[in-house]
Order: sequence, then structure tokens, then C-alpha cells
Amino acid sequence: MRSGDTTVTDIEIIEDFSSTARCDEGFLRLRRLRCRNRRADGSTSPVYRVDVVDRPRLDAVAVLVYRRGASGLEVLTRKNLRPAAYFRKGKEMVVPDPVSYLMVEELVAGVMEVEDKGEEGVRRRAVEEVREEAGYEVRPDEIQLLGGAFFVAPGILSEKVFPTAVDVTGKEAHPPEGDGSPLEEGTRVQWRPLPEVLAACRHGEVPDAKLEIAITRLLAEQS
Repeated sequence: MRSGDTTVTDIEIIEDFSSTARCDEGFLRLRRLRCRNRRADGSTSPVYRVDVVDRPRLDAVAVLVYRRGASGLEVLTRKNLRPAAYFRKGKEMVVPDPVSYLMVEELVAGVMEVEDKGEEGVRRRAVEEVREEAGYEVRPDEIQLLGGAFFVAPGILSEKVFPTAVDVTGKEAHPPEGDGSPLEEGTRVQWRPLPEVLAACRHGEVPDAKLEIAITRLLAEQS
């Protein structure tokens, strides 16, 4: 059993094997393509290079978990280890950024699985992610679809995110299960007033676009 303070303070790179790794292995698959545009008149553009990043499972679901309290709507956020954001440190940036991004505040989200098909599959995956990451038991019919899926970075990422929401007012919470991986170490769940979180998103204090989009769409549907 571990003793002492187990708070994560850094992520240490043990090996960078980028130069020897294949593009088509690992959790993210990098496709390096040579392409050209075909035009309506039959002509084509010069050949150019395109890099595309795929996941083994193409899309993901995001879930805005919220509840109604005495002061209004509150939303649940998670602070997670995010190596890609953390490893920005030390690199040249357009605008200097003093934030470390070791832990990034986000909403509940997860990758779709092979058995997830159609809107039913989106709802089912949302239910599983809420149980695993937030500790609430909800039903598929309680999952609210928040409009169409969206790209986060369509210039390089093929993934689309399906935004959803669920009201857990009055439900009992259990300790989130997590997935048991080292990336779950130090994850912290908290409730915050919705206006506060939305303002934090827009000021860059909470840099999760999924969260801001989900909140905006939920408010639009409730207005």
C-alpha cells in the first residue's frame, strides 16, 4: 500500500520512440497521404501532402452532467491528466502561457465502442461514461442529445464529438470507478455554478471546447 502524498506533480518521459514507431499503430493512427484535388472541369490540382489522425474508434460522446440547486444550475467537471496539453511547456507559443496544463478541467467524455450504433449507441455510451467518470447511475432515456456532432480540429482530426447532457438532480452519487489506468491518477470531480464555468471557458481558464459548446447548447434549448 502506498503511503504519503500521492499527488501527481509531473509526467516523466521515459522514452520517445517517435522515430521508430509505425504511423498505423497505437491509440492514435497517423495517416500520411499524398493527395490532389479533382475539379468539376476534369482538371486536378498539384499533388500535396495531408496528415490525418484517426482513433481506432472514430467518434466520441461528451456528457454535460448537471443538477439544479438553490443557486441555480451547477455542472460537474473533472480535472484529468492530459499529457498532450502538458507537453506544450517549453515550446514557443504565439502568446506566452504560464499555465502548466498538467491537469485539465473538462466534462465527462469517452470514445464510442464498436457496439455503439446510432442514437441508441450514443445514449448507451453516455450512460456508461457518466457511471464510470461521474459516479451516477442514469438511464439511456434520461440522456438529452444536444444537437449535431462537431469536429474539434477538422484539419487534422477525423473525430466528431456527440454532445449530450443529463440532469442528476436528486440522484445519489457513488465514487467514480475510473478505468484504473495511470492517466486516471489524481482525477478530481467537482460541482461548479454553470455561469462560473461558462465564464471560465470564455476567459481560457477552462480550455475545454466541448464543455463550452455543451453548456451553450443546453442553455439555448432551455431558453
